Amino acid sequence: MPRSLAGDLTDPEMAQPYMKKDDDDEDVEYSPFYGIEKGAVLQEARAFHDPQLDARKCSQVITKLLYLLNQGETFTKVEATEVFFAVTKLFQSKDAGLRRLVYLMIKELSPSSDEVIIVTSSLMKDMNSKTDMYRANAIRVLCRIIDGTLLTQIERYLKQAIVDKNPVVASAALVSGIHLLQANPEIVKRWSNEVQEAVQSRFALVQFHGLALLHQIRQNDRLAISKMVSGLTRGSVRSPLAQCLLIRYTSQVIRESSMNTQTSDRPFFDYLESCLRHKSEMVILEAARKIAEMDVTSRELAPAITVLQLFLSSSKPVLRFAAVRTLNKVAMTRPLAVTNCNVDLESLMSDQNRSIATLAITTLLKTGNESSVDRLMKQITNFMSDIADEFKIVVVEAIRSLCLKFPLKYRSMMNFLSNSLREEGGFEYKKAIVDSIVTLISEIPDAKEIGLLYLCEFIEDCEFTYLSSQILHLLGNEGPRTSDPSRYIRYIYNRVILENATVRASAVSTLAKFGALVDALKPRIFVLLRRCLFDTDDEVRDRATLYLQTLDGEVAVGSTEKDVKEFLFGSFDVPLANLEASLKTYEPSEEPFDISLVSREVKSQPLQEKKAPGKKPPAGAPAPAPVPAVDAYQKILSSIPEFSGFGRLFKSSEPVELTEAETEYAINVVKHIYSSHVVLQYNCTNTIPEQLLENVTVYVDATDAEEFSEVCSKPLRSLPYDSPGQIFVAFEKPEHVPATGKFSNVLKFIVKEVDTSTGEVDEDGVEDEYQIEDLEIVSADYMLRVAVSNFRNAWENMDPESERVDEYGLGVRESLAEAVSAVISILGMQPCEGTEVVPKNARSHTCQLSGVFIGDAKVLVRLSFGLSGPKEVAMKLAVRSDDPEVSDKIHEIVASG
Repeated sequence: MPRSLAGDLTDPEMAQPYMKKDDDDEDVEYSPFYGIEKGAVLQEARAFHDPQLDARKCSQVITKLLYLLNQGETFTKVEATEVFFAVTKLFQSKDAGLRRLVYLMIKELSPSSDEVIIVTSSLMKDMNSKTDMYRANAIRVLCRIIDGTLLTQIERYLKQAIVDKNPVVASAALVSGIHLLQANPEIVKRWSNEVQEAVQSRFALVQFHGLALLHQIRQNDRLAISKMVSGLTRGSVRSPLAQCLLIRYTSQVIRESSMNTQTSDRPFFDYLESCLRHKSEMVILEAARKIAEMDVTSRELAPAITVLQLFLSSSKPVLRFAAVRTLNKVAMTRPLAVTNCNVDLESLMSDQNRSIATLAITTLLKTGNESSVDRLMKQITNFMSDIADEFKIVVVEAIRSLCLKFPLKYRSMMNFLSNSLREEGGFEYKKAIVDSIVTLISEIPDAKEIGLLYLCEFIEDCEFTYLSSQILHLLGNEGPRTSDPSRYIRYIYNRVILENATVRASAVSTLAKFGALVDALKPRIFVLLRRCLFDTDDEVRDRATLYLQTLDGEVAVGSTEKDVKEFLFGSFDVPLANLEASLKTYEPSEEPFDISLVSREVKSQPLQEKKAPGKKPPAGAPAPAPVPAVDAYQKILSSIPEFSGFGRLFKSSEPVELTEAETEYAINVVKHIYSSHVVLQYNCTNTIPEQLLENVTVYVDATDAEEFSEVCSKPLRSLPYDSPGQIFVAFEKPEHVPATGKFSNVLKFIVKEVDTSTGEVDEDGVEDEYQIEDLEIVSADYMLRVAVSNFRNAWENMDPESERVDEYGLGVRESLAEAVSAVISILGMQPCEGTEVVPKNARSHTCQLSGVFIGDAKVLVRLSFGLSGPKEVAMKLAVRSDDPEVSDKIHEIVASG
């Protein structure tokens, strides 16, 4: 905004009181925009039509209009058009400040194509003006509002502007080119010669914008980018801003070349190293940051760490922050490389900038050794009270990682977390502490009892219902397995007396777990549960009643005590969405609802039928009710007599496309898995209006699937245009065996011509066939993706004798994330607790999977990944299952995959 205009905006007629700082009437802040309304401002816009324009008043009105637009105020089509035409009248004013506001207003209004013509002549006149500021702004506005047709008319002027002697005009043209490249790439690519000339400009911003545009023009041509970088790294770029861009492009070339720095990439890496000695601080930081992000040797990383260490003692806060943030990222994957900076980092712990101090502490926690833990804890304790919750959370997470790194130091770090729980703080901060303690309890066995006691003390004063319920759930799982379970009963029962209904219900469940798992406590627990029968909340009373009757044997829920415990406390492995959908479709009959028939698949898709292109559902048609895939397919398959003896459907796959999009016939297949049969359901759609298909069948060649033998098929009698139909082919296989194989498919039919105007069908038909894609049945087809609510408990409750462990080399992979995704895909299991997500730059990762294998055998898998070389991935696989043979089978699947 022009300086003169900023002064005008504080005019007493326009300014109104905005907010008082205190009770002193004279101490009032003013806002020039307080209380303005769109209608009033539109009325003021009539001043644009005055024969004698008042530049100062018009500037104030445009400023108000821009404020309304930027605050989200919407103008109707009529209002926007009237304002636009009124603003164009202001081109007759010679006031420079008003003209700049007119440019802004036109850009914000984004006129339609028929309105653009009106203002184009004025803007083109300004584009050729002798006033450079007019030229630059006119270029920006024109390129923002015109389309490709008008762009060709002004292309000559834009190319001239790129090489203009005035840097403001040249930069405006280059920035406009960057925006135009998205919609009109072919036109902008013709400016390459002019853009290359701009890259050699002696003006910093012109060189910066020129390099950015040149890179975007060539971004899809790796060879061209490599040549560009190779040429520019020889010293022709002088602008620090452009130098930073060139550093980024150079690191991109090194990364994409997939070669190490010892070969053809060495000159590029040498350029990055030379930038560490540049006179500009921003260039040095950018080069150090990019080297730190690359997979380089310790010797190559050392110069970057050295310059970052020098910046840690800089007098400029921004340099200290940039350096410590980069070192923090390096410490995540290569902590030893940063240890030389520890002395400088410790001095930053008392930095006035809390962001710098927080990053310094978290970096020290990652690079510290076992002997420095106690000293760090003392320093951090004094620091925590001075920072906001968001920074405290970062520190807590770093302490958790440090404790896992040095488990023998768990006491000092547990004490710190316990003291932090007693301090003031919001929900997210307290949740981060509780989650950290829970993690340490699960990973460090010696920390279990002290961690549970700290949580019990916290729950006495906890004001967050979610955290109280989470802690009670943990106590129920871990407390009965400690040396003295009775010490926790008092804390739990206090929740029944003092808390809200939600927490009281959780406490009742926790008490019942102690009663079920610790025989010595059962009489005491029964007394406490009977007191809960008089609670005011229905949920609390109902839980107490259920637990008392089942634990006391009054209600039979199984033949053994183990069945009772599984009924009360076992994980609920049926997704609630599937259960809800099945209950909605259940029709009352003599047969009770059977929950075992509800799909355990986490992601269920409704039965899909591929429509012909362009076909839309009729207007007002009701949306189909969501039905789990297995339920929908079960109804279809059970109605076919040939398949009625196959037993219960175990799993139905997602539809697999066997044809390309927009082909004559759209076909996909669903694989239905039974214990000793597989049914292939081919969903077919005829997308040709002039054809009717009859006697449609799929010939399946199972030569490459030796364990399968075809038992029956059900062809399709007729397949009219855009009327989906199904063809079924059934195969027999060994019972409960995950047989695999490849099937070739050919669609065979009789085609008859159809008169689309009358709908008449030609009586004579011609036999024809249509080759479709091959289909594979893989091991993952025999695994249901079934989640467990608590993986650790499920793992510990499964027989350790069924565990099978082995190690595998997965070869060269782009990243750990790719390796994790590949193994999950091979096994077809459900990732638990978000462990499928691999942190950025991680060099090791643990993933947990669960599922149900054919034969209804529950399977749990622990995958431990690590980088054994530059990109070599090694994996340790541990499997537990209801059936030891299934554990062996999982290893066979991975070994063959």
